[in-house]
Amino acid sequence: MDRRQAHELLDRLGPAQFTAVAQLLEVLAGEPLLQSLAQAPEEEEEITAETGDALDRSRASLARGEGIPHEEILREFGLTK
Repeated sequence: MDRRQAHELLDRLGPAQFTAVAQLLEVLAGEPLLQSLAQAPEEEEEITAETGDALDRSRASLARGEGIPHEEILREFGLTK
């Protein structure tokens, strides 16, 4: 892909999509604050019994096919046409 193709893709994005891509490009281009946030270590928290139960219920729900399709989530956030 060359710059022209990338510009054409950017021109097709809606405002929310463009903002998300612009933020990612800032990180990739080395914007210091965003880059440091992107590279910050993930905090480790202890999983409580309540949270563990909720995770088990969620996994069981997904195993039964009750999850939300990826495409539906993308539509909900305005990331598809």
